[in-house]
Amino acid sequence: MKTFTKLAMAGALSLGLAAPVFAEGIYTPNLSYRTGPFAATGIPLMNGQADYMAMLNARDGGIGGVPIDFDECETGYSTEKGVECYERTKAQAVVTQPWSTGITLQVLPKTNTDNIPILAPGYGFSPMANGKVFQWAFNPPASYWDAASMIMQYIAGGDMGSLSGKKIVLLHLDHPFGKEPIPVLEAMAAEYGFELVPIPVGLKEMQNQSAQWLQIRRERPDNVVMWGWGAMNAGAITEAVKTKYPMDQFIGVWWAGHDEDLKQVGADGKGYKSISWSMPQPDAPVMADIKTHVVDAGLSQQEDLNSVFYQRGLVISMILAEGIKAAQDNFGKGEINAEELRWGLENLDISAERLEELGMTGMVPPFKTSCSDHTGHSGGWMLEWDGEKFVQASDLLMADAAFIAPLEEEKSAEYAEANAPWPMNEACE
Repeated sequence: MKTFTKLAMAGALSLGLAAPVFAEGIYTPNLSYRTGPFAATGIPLMNGQADYMAMLNARDGGIGGVPIDFDECETGYSTEKGVECYERTKAQAVVTQPWSTGITLQVLPKTNTDNIPILAPGYGFSPMANGKVFQWAFNPPASYWDAASMIMQYIAGGDMGSLSGKKIVLLHLDHPFGKEPIPVLEAMAAEYGFELVPIPVGLKEMQNQSAQWLQIRRERPDNVVMWGWGAMNAGAITEAVKTKYPMDQFIGVWWAGHDEDLKQVGADGKGYKSISWSMPQPDAPVMADIKTHVVDAGLSQQEDLNSVFYQRGLVISMILAEGIKAAQDNFGKGEINAEELRWGLENLDISAERLEELGMTGMVPPFKTSCSDHTGHSGGWMLEWDGEKFVQASDLLMADAAFIAPLEEEKSAEYAEANAPWPMNEACE
C-alpha cells in the first residue's frame, strides 16, 4: 500500500471522502528533487506541479471526477535514486516524471517493457520527439534542440547568415542535460559558419567557476549561451557580473531563468536573458483558483506565486492533466491506465481556446502532439531580467523545424540501432 501525500488527502477531504478512495484514483508520482545541489530550482517547480493537482482535487474532485494522487519520490537529482524511485512507483502509476535527463535516459528502455509513459516537459533526450521510435516518451511542449534553435535565431536577429564569423561559448553543465544542445549547435555552426566553444562545468565546480570565466575572458566571445541548472546558474551569473561580462550578451536555456538566481545580483544582472516556453501571468484566472483552493486552504508551500519556475510547474501539471482528460474522453472512463494515458499524451491539443477555458492564456504557447510528434514544438519567448524581475523581451520565437527534424530522425535511428532490438510504432504515419 502506498503512502498518500498531504495533497492527495486534502483532495479526499474536500470531497468528504475517506483516504482509501485513492486506491481507485489515478496515481501520478513525481520523481522530485527538493534536496541536493539543484533544490533551489526543484522546489518551486515541484510546488507548482503539486499545487495544480491540489487545485483540481479541491475544485473539481480531480479529473473527470476521479481524484489524483500526486505522490512524490525524492531523488535529490541523483540518477541512481531516480531509477530506484521509478522501480518503486511504476506498478500503480499511469506515468513516470523523471525530472532529470540522466534519469530519463536510464528509464527510457524500461518503458518499452513496463508500458508506462515518460512525461518530461521541456527536458530529457531531444530525439524523443520522434514518436515512431520512442512510443512511450514525451517531452512537450518544446525540446532542448528547439531551445538551441530559438536562442540562435534570437542572437542572429532572424538572419542566420549574420552568425558567420561569430564566436559562441556554450557554458554547460558536464552532465547529460548540459550536453543535450551540443549536436544541434555543432550542426548549426557547420551550416552557418560560427565558431562553437563548449566550456563544461563539473558538478563540483558549479559554485566556483573562476577557471571557466577566465577562459571566457580569453575567448572574448560574441555571446555566452548557458545550459545551466541549480547552483551552476547562480555561480555563473555571479561570475559574469564580477568579470563585467556584458549581460545583454548572456542567454540561458529555460532552466537558467530562475528569479532567485538573478535576485542575488539585482540591478547588476540587468539585460540577462533566458528562453522560455512558459510565461508568468499573475492575473490569469487559474491563479485566482490556485489562491482560493490551495494557498488560502494552507495546502501550498510556495511563497512567490508569480515566479517563473512556480508557474512553469503549474503548466507542467496542466499538460499531464490534459493528457489524462483526453484519455478519459477517448476511452469513456475515469479510471484510465498507463497505456490509455500514452494515447492521451499523444493526442494533446492545447489550443488557444483550450488555454482560455483553463484560465491559462499566455502561460504557454498553443501546441499539439501526435503519434509521430511527441514534443509539439510550441515555440517560446525570450525573457529578460530588468533588474528586479523577468519580463517578456520578444514575440513568440519558433524553432527551425526544417533544420531540427532531420537531426531528430538521424539520432533516434542511431539510438534504436544501438539498443536493438528496439520496438517501433509501425502503425504511426
